[in-house]
Amino acid sequence: MASNKELDALLQILAGEQTIIQRTDQKAFTLLSILGAFMVFFIVHFTKMQLDMVIFSLIMIYFPAAMGTIYFLVRVLIPRVRGAKEINDNPEEEQTEDINPTFFAGISQFETPDAYAKYLRTIATDDKKLYKMFSAQVFSLGLINQRKNNSLRKSMVFFVTALTSELMIIMYLAYLRAYSYLDDRIYQFIYGIIIISVIAITVSRYDLIAKARRYINI
Repeated sequence: MASNKELDALLQILAGEQTIIQRTDQKAFTLLSILGAFMVFFIVHFTKMQLDMVIFSLIMIYFPAAMGTIYFLVRVLIPRVRGAKEINDNPEEEQTEDINPTFFAGISQFETPDAYAKYLRTIATDDKKLYKMFSAQVFSLGLINQRKNNSLRKSMVFFVTALTSELMIIMYLAYLRAYSYLDDRIYQFIYGIIIISVIAITVSRYDLIAKARRYINI
């Protein structure tokens, strides 16, 4: 029989998993909105581009990456849901499958509200079944969160690839338009900007300034 402390801890874990699901869905919707805004901008100006080998190659990177982002973000919003039935582990009873009444897949198996209420009442009066019901829900939400976060990480890779290729197209078009106004020194500025960007990203990524301060005890 589960104690009140064990049940309270399980309910807290359940609330935390539900919060993670909501935050993950919000991140997915945000990425979809950003991707949609950039896609509209890209499609509007697509017909104005003069295609060459560089732009065509970047476009061939952009569209598959954008499609991959959409696919995995949809997987975040609509993950595969684990079955709502649990095997009865009591060896003295008939080995049947207990319906989990906390999931829509389990609720939909009841024909009437009275049948659902009756089954839920039998679960609520048995502490062991009640604890098992919530633990099964926590386990299912944990699996859902794992799938959601895996899909979100994959979508981020495709999203960054699509965004980078689109920005490279914009930079390349800007360079073509300003080519007649530039001289040979522009390449020195380009190399300098690239080197400074790499250094800034490296310092920020590994927090080198904080490590150096700790090393010299500042």
